[in-house]
Amino acid sequence: MLTSYKEIASNGLWKQNPGVVQLLGLCPTLAVTTTAVNGLSLGLATALVMAAANGAVSPVRTFIPSEIRVPVFILVIAALVTVIDLSINAFAHPLHKVLGIFIPLIVVNCIVLARVESFAAKNAPTPSIVDGFSMGLGLALVLGLLGAMREIVGKGTLFSGLDLAFGPGAKQFILTVIPDYHGFLLAVLPPGAFLGLGSLIALRNWIEMRKAAKQSAGVTSPLSAVSH
Repeated sequence: MLTSYKEIASNGLWKQNPGVVQLLGLCPTLAVTTTAVNGLSLGLATALVMAAANGAVSPVRTFIPSEIRVPVFILVIAALVTVIDLSINAFAHPLHKVLGIFIPLIVVNCIVLARVESFAAKNAPTPSIVDGFSMGLGLALVLGLLGAMREIVGKGTLFSGLDLAFGPGAKQFILTVIPDYHGFLLAVLPPGAFLGLGSLIALRNWIEMRKAAKQSAGVTSPLSAVSH
């Protein structure tokens, strides 16, 4: 069972990462990631919704008629997103204003419905919750990393806007990575999001190719030694 949970987590964080492998949820990925804080905040909100949606659907999956399962799934997701939306509005109102419409749009984020349909509707509650949170966390890491890249290149800072989530006292944790930097506008515009996401996809594919090459070399070397 532990191995199964490790495989589920590995799929969400790396093998089937929704941000750089499945390429789902591109709307928030490209629109919100102007800073690391924005990207990571929306990513964590999505992860909570995915874990809760999977956990809510899995126990009742056998009682939902197949003809109406998609509307029921969307209704459950919409209720959970409303709770998250109101919570962020109550406890981090400035951040809520920045993220804006993209919090309610989690309802129609295809990765949320896809995991409910493909995993939670077929598995027990605990693995479903782990799967939802792992997939959401994998997306959050991509959003945070892409936001950090765009923020550093575009503004020369890191964690800008941290005070929106944690109050004015958090301004001291904002880092100036490049002093006296006048900014690079392309990085914070939509084309910068495409270029940044493409770089992350290329990096992930390069790592996988290197890993495959090493495994292939490890398999062929003993055979070639025996043949000689």
